Amino acid sequence: MRDQLVEHLKFASELGVTGISKDPAWRARAEEARGRSASGAADASDPPPTAPATLFTNETLAAIKADIGDDCRRCKLHTLGRKQIVFGVGNPNADLMFVGEAPGADEDEQGIPFVGRAGQLLTKIIEAIGLTRDDVYIANVIKCRPPQNRNPEPDEVETCEPFLFRQIDVIKPKVIVALGKFGAQTLLRTDAPISRLRGHVHDFRGAKLIPTFHPAYLLRNPASKREVWEDMKVARQLLQA
Repeated sequence: MRDQLVEHLKFASELGVTGISKDPAWRARAEEARGRSASGAADASDPPPTAPATLFTNETLAAIKADIGDDCRRCKLHTLGRKQIVFGVGNPNADLMFVGEAPGADEDEQGIPFVGRAGQLLTKIIEAIGLTRDDVYIANVIKCRPPQNRNPEPDEVETCEPFLFRQIDVIKPKVIVALGKFGAQTLLRTDAPISRLRGHVHDFRGAKLIPTFHPAYLLRNPASKREVWEDMKVARQLLQA
């Protein structure tokens, strides 16, 4: 536990975090979460109740996943070595949603987005603003791995992005963080580089959209972690509003 804490603080320091948030709203949210956890522990034998809204959202997401199917053949990626559909994962009523470009090899194996090295870094980024992966929703623009992790091609994006838009419309996040060039360019309908897109907040399908660098880029360019931290501070402020 101590080693994990040291590693978390080290990463937070790399991002430029100099202390914990003293914002009353943020602290109140943490206290509320702990209170829910404590009250839920009163009788561990009873399953937690599922709110009607959560049940509806879960069912709708399941319907979208079923619409895609387990062996989607709408684009050429089904002939190019993909193993399975990587739909999305997380809190169906999340206020914060992350959108990447496409699954990689680890994701294609496990069927879960962002589980490789870049995904581990994303988890640390989420934790740096006081949340966990269970608090957010994570998905990609396209649901199948391109061969050799090449960039998604226009016809693949055009075929698959409607399913992402349906996910966004069901989850209704307050904030969407677009990870990397393709995630941001697809959502914003632009060919501007991510270096020019980040640092600005955009309106998108009822949410505030924040473009930032992809965690895989940060693995190659750790000096850019500070810029991502600035973007995540904006996301945190919007979540608290």
